[in-house]
Amino acid sequence: MNPKMASKFLLITFAICKLIVAVGFNAPPSPFLLVDVDGHVSDHPSDVAAVSSDFGMLTPPEPPTAVLRPASADDVARLLRASYGSAAAFPVSARGHGHSINGQAKAGKNGVVVEMGRREIISGAGRNPPEPEVSAEGMHVDVWGGELWIDVLKKTLEYGLAPKSWTDYLYLTVGGTISNAGISGQAFHHGPQISNVLELDVVTGKGEVMKCSEEENSELFHGVLGGLGQLGIITRARIALEPSPQRVRWIRVLYSNFSVFTRDQEQLISLHGPPKFDYVEGFVIVDEGLINNWRSSFFSPRNPVKISALGGDGGVLYCLEVTKNYDESSADTVDQEMEQLMKKLNFIPGSVFTTDLPYVDFLDRVHKAELKLRSKNLWEVPHPWLNLFVPKSRIGDFDRGVFKGILGNKTSGPILIYPMNKDKWDERSSAVIPEEEVFYLVALLRSALSDGDETQRLEYLEDQNRRILRFCEESGIEAKQYLPHYVTQEQWMRHFGDKWERFSHLKAEYDPRHILATGQKVFPNPYLASFGSLSSLSASATW
Repeated sequence: MNPKMASKFLLITFAICKLIVAVGFNAPPSPFLLVDVDGHVSDHPSDVAAVSSDFGMLTPPEPPTAVLRPASADDVARLLRASYGSAAAFPVSARGHGHSINGQAKAGKNGVVVEMGRREIISGAGRNPPEPEVSAEGMHVDVWGGELWIDVLKKTLEYGLAPKSWTDYLYLTVGGTISNAGISGQAFHHGPQISNVLELDVVTGKGEVMKCSEEENSELFHGVLGGLGQLGIITRARIALEPSPQRVRWIRVLYSNFSVFTRDQEQLISLHGPPKFDYVEGFVIVDEGLINNWRSSFFSPRNPVKISALGGDGGVLYCLEVTKNYDESSADTVDQEMEQLMKKLNFIPGSVFTTDLPYVDFLDRVHKAELKLRSKNLWEVPHPWLNLFVPKSRIGDFDRGVFKGILGNKTSGPILIYPMNKDKWDERSSAVIPEEEVFYLVALLRSALSDGDETQRLEYLEDQNRRILRFCEESGIEAKQYLPHYVTQEQWMRHFGDKWERFSHLKAEYDPRHILATGQKVFPNPYLASFGSLSSLSASATW
């Protein structure tokens, strides 16, 4: 045996011995089995590091064993079949744009992350998933689960069409948002994004590729919508479309009285029109000084607005945000409709701020704010976000206890608040909302700074979130977390309530070995403690 072959033999033997010592003879199959995928599999340190943390930056980085960048549903199925058929099933988590907050898309050091997004193709690195396919006749678009909503919009606009329901931020993946719900200011009218999905292709925890819809595999279809990735990985979604408007009239008005503010919001979402607004949101302003953070930079710095000048109740103001879509055929009537609608509102006189812009620019408004924050190195910081659905009957108590109480006069980021209609949500989905016919999203979208004052520190903001949750519990406010985060199954059972029995039944049927989305901590994986790290194979090559 020549020296080069001997050295190679010793390295292989050493790696095998390390694996046996670490995990025993019943180790799960290595992702090396995926050598024939059409996409790309890698355990390169830079690749696993890239998926080891998320937007929240609230949990320590945890590199997985490997990353699969699939080109098709078959690639995903091959991985899941390898795990499901092994002696000890290894975790598999789908990752879209990595916008989760508490490590929900992590697979752990023994798992594999399926990176669903598109990527730059390099020589020998596989191919990308299919492009979106628009059916103008069917008024729908078929998209890969890892497609960004901004790219879906660009494609559908080529046909003069657009999805009906959005999220505020378009640089999220289709599979990621409809695994939660997908909400924005259109939800009062069109429902969340999960109410506008016509069909899915899902790869289950058994590695089965299943087509599902209202008519076919309907139980899985509804279970996956809002199902937090627990029942399968979405590889294709068929999204309903409508004719796209060309422009948007965007108005913000201010309120000092919370009851008046919520009454106007609730009136607007009850309109079936026309006339009616196409988008209704709002936010809370509790910071002292100018109303001009990144979310509210809508207000001109040449015309600064101070809370004290407007008589904010307890140092708090509320901003109602509405839009009206239009195109060339309706441009002559938009002013008349807006005037008719605005007459019904009781905002502070003289606080109307209006702008007019292309439809795409309105939908992509948050990305522009992101670019500003990135330029100041304020984007890649911890984000201790808290999103709650609060019943209409208790939103006044929430205002007194949280906006005028716990928060003080510092927010470290925008606070959204807007109502939705329960009848626009399909109760068969796995998404959990309050029982009342109208409920509010309250989204505290804060950013933590290590070099800021105490009220901007991560520890302070996380403690504030705990105080808010404790306040709701002690006050009997039956709020539900959106983008939920719990650490015990008992907490998850309380979260799902009456839906838990059905959800756990679906989990047992479609992911019986608890392979999927272990970072959510909904169902414990009993196999994780039975083996060590697959990374002991220490293969640094790209497969």
